[in-house]
Amino acid sequence: MKGFKHLLLLMVIAFPILCTPITALAANESSSISSSSANNPSQVASNDSVQKIKQKGTLVVGMSAGYPPYEFTTKENGKTKYVGFEVSLAKQFAKDLGVKLVIKNMDFDSLLVALETGKIDAIISGMNITAERKKSVDFSNTYYSGDSYFLINKGDKDRLVNAKSFNGKNVGAQNGTLQATLISKEMPKANGKGLAKLSSLVIGLQSHKYDGILMDAATAKAYAANNSNLYAFNSKLPNTAGGIAMAFPKGDTSLVNAANQTIKKVNKEQLINKKWIPEASQYMKSYKKQNTVLSYWRYFAKGIKYTLIITVVSVIFGFLLGTLFALMRLSKNKFLHSIAVCYIEFLRGTPMMVQIMFVYFGIGAIIQSLPALLAGIIAVSLNSGAYVAEIIRSGIQSIPLGQTEAARSLGMSKNETFRYVIMPQALKNIWPALGLVQSATYKGVLPLFITMIIYFILTFTLSRILLYFEGRMEHAH
Repeated sequence: MKGFKHLLLLMVIAFPILCTPITALAANESSSISSSSANNPSQVASNDSVQKIKQKGTLVVGMSAGYPPYEFTTKENGKTKYVGFEVSLAKQFAKDLGVKLVIKNMDFDSLLVALETGKIDAIISGMNITAERKKSVDFSNTYYSGDSYFLINKGDKDRLVNAKSFNGKNVGAQNGTLQATLISKEMPKANGKGLAKLSSLVIGLQSHKYDGILMDAATAKAYAANNSNLYAFNSKLPNTAGGIAMAFPKGDTSLVNAANQTIKKVNKEQLINKKWIPEASQYMKSYKKQNTVLSYWRYFAKGIKYTLIITVVSVIFGFLLGTLFALMRLSKNKFLHSIAVCYIEFLRGTPMMVQIMFVYFGIGAIIQSLPALLAGIIAVSLNSGAYVAEIIRSGIQSIPLGQTEAARSLGMSKNETFRYVIMPQALKNIWPALGLVQSATYKGVLPLFITMIIYFILTFTLSRILLYFEGRMEHAH
């Protein structure tokens, strides 16, 4: 019973440590535009890819759905849906292939990795044709093109009039985009700042963290048209890339040819400019009028659900791994000791989000059906195990050697000494180290404020439980 309490305590107190990276993971969880879920088998770039897609019945398209009017989310009849002219294009492409469309929403700078590892069949996400990208993917014909525009606060439009106006100022761009490259090459005196989400950049602009954001013309105009406090103007920076096109795995000529047939029809009928962009504009207007923060309560609930699932499972496996590697590191066996040191130092020395992405894209390239949730559990368990191992090791080593000698002199075996003398005392030293709480404060952003409140309630409740059990342990000993 006492061992069960110890395990329960570890689960409770490790919760705050795991909360931060899990939120980011939940925000990036893949979604489907159809009611059916789709498994994405390994897609080897070949001339029969179209036939393979028809056999599985789905076309998996990668997008970064925070880039109006290209692709973004809105609410319709209480449900979230993907909209935008590239969503309409993707639907048309899937229709021409005779399959269902499945959208995987992820950060823009993760799209190429997802394509190369077979997580998606195609990228339709405002991606410009560049010489660098053509080395790793094949592009369809161009279906849209536009200049790069600055988006600024309207109150700054008299002092920020061209690219030189941003010398010494902060200019944001979405990571991995043509605009991010333009800032570094064409605006060397500006302070280029990159983020994964365009919506986060706009929030930063409105809170004056950035003086301006460089983005595609259509997107800048869309933001300015729907927010009277923002202003968009042409940067007149040189266009160093081709137009916007679909991207496919290298050598996938069958899908490229099929995409070109769809694009030819779309361009001939001018569907993007005459029909799909106006439809996207209407969605943006209705989105602005109808949506409130509270209308997205399902997202907050989803975040809590994923947090609890990953926390419970990862704490159990993280504790088991941590205990195993702590004992291995304390072992006199040089081989076991070396393995433990390599494991612990490597995982503690690399960023957790990189580990999550490696598991999802790296292992996921081998196991194509690996869900993002399972990838998160594996990555967090491995990471947690490394930190827990060091905490347990330091807790054990903090017990004076005389305790062991006294127990052995009383006739206790080595295992009995460790179980009944060392570990109960070590646990009292371990709890405070495991009870760390990570937090971040954001001002003026209501959704993030609500998220902080939710996590505060969860972590505060768990910390009270921790204090209760700590009191019981002090009384017991």
